[in-house]
Amino acid sequence: MASFPRENVESGQAISNISGTGKCESYFIFRNETSLGDAFRIFLYFMGLAYCFIGLSAITARFFRSMENVVKHSRKVVEIDPHTNTEIIRYEKVWNFTIADISLLAFGTSFPQISLATIDAIRNIGNLYAGGLGPGTLVGSAAFDLFPIHAVCVVVPKAGELKKISDIGVWLVELAWSFWAYIWLYIILEVWTPNVITLWEALLTVLQYGLLLTHAYAQDKRWPYLSLPLARTERPEEWVPPEIAICRQDNPCREEFQAHENEQRSIVDIFSIHDKDERVYHEVPGHDVAESSCSNIPEEMDGKADHRHVLKIWKQQFVDALSLETLESKRRNNVYLRLARLCWQLLLAPWRLLFAFVPPYYIAHGWLAFICSLVFISGIAYIVTKLTDLISCVSGINPYVIAFTALASGTSWPDLVASKIAAERQTTADSAIANITCSNSVNIYVGIGVPWLMSTTYNFIAYREPLKIKDAAGLSFSLLVFFSTSVACIAVLVFRRLTLGAELGGPRFWAWITCIFFMLLWLIFVVMSSLKVSDII
Repeated sequence: MASFPRENVESGQAISNISGTGKCESYFIFRNETSLGDAFRIFLYFMGLAYCFIGLSAITARFFRSMENVVKHSRKVVEIDPHTNTEIIRYEKVWNFTIADISLLAFGTSFPQISLATIDAIRNIGNLYAGGLGPGTLVGSAAFDLFPIHAVCVVVPKAGELKKISDIGVWLVELAWSFWAYIWLYIILEVWTPNVITLWEALLTVLQYGLLLTHAYAQDKRWPYLSLPLARTERPEEWVPPEIAICRQDNPCREEFQAHENEQRSIVDIFSIHDKDERVYHEVPGHDVAESSCSNIPEEMDGKADHRHVLKIWKQQFVDALSLETLESKRRNNVYLRLARLCWQLLLAPWRLLFAFVPPYYIAHGWLAFICSLVFISGIAYIVTKLTDLISCVSGINPYVIAFTALASGTSWPDLVASKIAAERQTTADSAIANITCSNSVNIYVGIGVPWLMSTTYNFIAYREPLKIKDAAGLSFSLLVFFSTSVACIAVLVFRRLTLGAELGGPRFWAWITCIFFMLLWLIFVVMSSLKVSDII
């Protein structure tokens, strides 16, 4: 006999004040928290939420560096020349750039949202109604990815510098699948089975991610009948430009990256300081859990590396994490600037020390650091979920409103950092923009699809019932607003391509005008969606 379904299940401590009436008896760490005033509790929980978002920003730097090592890994291929019967040795990339953008980059930077939605679904297993934090956060994250991140990437290149998409065909395929993801979500919420999700709808949602990968790869390889006949410019051989390591006598364990002399380009990580006098880029130890290494350490360390050498590098990570000042900051004459920087480094110290446990990205071509970074991101996402529940419980704010605004912005911060780094360090706009469009696809096909598949499978087996969506009308309205504003965003990018010749950069005036317009589109989405779910409109 099937067990009776739960209509309203809370995990752990019951969230009793969603409507804003009564005293919220839930707490985060100590039971005595409930004796504090509501206003003070809301302030503390928002501060905790902001601190978690700082942690997400810090781990993103390490995640991006580890992913670079994964993507640039090559394998040795030995071929025999049929004419001379001699061996020909060549090295080819293991990862296809397009697949790396869609899978490693997009999936990795969307992992906070995916983790949050999955945790929300696990907490609501056995409940006929889906949790509201996951879908709301993922739709809000899509808007943050498309508007604010595009706004930042447009102004990142230097004045007059243009960065365009080299393979417009691949971008169009990714864009089409991104738009279809939200059309599909609207269809299953409002057209096929209004207000409920069936097992087959959830399964089809997840399977479409595989179709996206296949179609994008087919476009990249120009497979007949499956690709658009569009020409493309050559993409750089390396996924990111090479860096030249220089070691100085005064500090042998500090990485310094020299700018490319021929092109006079500023190729530098987002977490670095530019020394204008020497045209050298100094990576600040511990600025955001930065890797520390000497110049005599190979760029990639694999199984051949000496274990003592690896341990030496790992030990240096902890030393850097506990270092609050660098030689450059000590030379500054401005006392107030040094004090402000010292306070900021002190605030980041717990995160830096925690993330120092992530293995150096030289090991196993970056895979260990990549996986460990995702584990830390999942842990932070769990804390964010608990804090969001408490804020909603104490304040009575609709969880969807928090998901559209604070959660969407905070969990999308890795997307912002990764796209900004890609826009700075790569010579084309492919990865910076692909991360945005592909992250939006991943949000739906994986971020919503997998949690819904888990819940619908359980409900089907236990109750023979579909998964019900609480505020389906509000979510559908947000999808319509997002779709309308995203058309305007894409139209501006196409207009920039036709007039300026590139999507990113260009004259400073027009770059900032584009940036402001994209931010206005985001504000329209947030305000309209929040008013709808709050029953004001």
